[in-house]
Amino acid sequence: PPGRAVQRMNMTVDNERITAEVQKEGALIRRVIEAMETVIVGQQYLIERILIALLGNGHVLIEGVPGLAKTKVVKSLAKVIDARFQRIQFTPDLLPADLVGTLIYNPHDGHFTTRKGPIFANIVLADEINRAPAKVHSALLEAMEERQVTLGETTYPLQDPFLVLATQNPIEQEGTYLLPEAQMDRFMLKIAITYPSRDEEREIMRRAGHVGRFEALSPLIHPDDIVRMRALVDALYVDEKIEKYILDLVFATREPERYGYADLQRFIAYGASPRASINLALAARAMALLRGRAYVVPQDVKDIAPDVLRHRIIPSYEADAERIGTEDIISQLLDETEVP
Repeated sequence: PPGRAVQRMNMTVDNERITAEVQKEGALIRRVIEAMETVIVGQQYLIERILIALLGNGHVLIEGVPGLAKTKVVKSLAKVIDARFQRIQFTPDLLPADLVGTLIYNPHDGHFTTRKGPIFANIVLADEINRAPAKVHSALLEAMEERQVTLGETTYPLQDPFLVLATQNPIEQEGTYLLPEAQMDRFMLKIAITYPSRDEEREIMRRAGHVGRFEALSPLIHPDDIVRMRALVDALYVDEKIEKYILDLVFATREPERYGYADLQRFIAYGASPRASINLALAARAMALLRGRAYVVPQDVKDIAPDVLRHRIIPSYEADAERIGTEDIISQLLDETEVP
């Protein structure tokens, strides 16, 4: 019928337009990555994941030992995208007001003046987040989830884009507060980074004397470009078979026996929440954009799934006793779940 032919023609035109936009924006993102790699050695994985969270309007929890250039990566990204950057050192005596701001009373005129905190930035680095008490985590939660901060009776929207990158040190637990699972779930990705290779560390050692490299970075894009790219990420095509694959991975963490993983039943105390499905689909779209495609393929899902699921699966006591970690559970799920 003529109507169906017109519909197919319109879909073809839309697909061609989206493909052209993906190629254009993908080239721009690659320029950002290349610029950051001029000052950062051996952290391409981290750089790509942070960009995926930025494009997916999510937040990132980074776990790694000190000295792995976590702060430098974030500062470099903020400089390249011309965004406002704030670093907050979380400590046991930190107060919510130190994070979001406060109202200051002026005795001369009897009025309160608003002093906004460091949370009012595009990119916020929450360094060693597990050192702060629960009330600070609660204040951060509203900002992360609602993209707003309430001071007194007034609610202030945060800048867009807004990205929280939180770091925690896995080897030092004295004076730290474990993040509750509910708060961990608010992070789109949890990235586990390790030491660089021998060759990468040799290059890092050689570059360390060139203090001008970071200063040489110049803005390549603007925060408004990130907002525009997010709209493109939403427009990328996800086939129903890919959606089924995502749901199979997530539901297998909740009902392992039903999905043929009877051996995992005793190793998983709690499976991934619905945020896992939402964030896995979003992150896979962002991954496709980074790779210059207007559609998601199963490999996009497989590559980003560990970072989405790592902090959302809670191993059982039996798993701890047998030294079965979350990474082992995710690896088995990805190896054995049918790929479309």
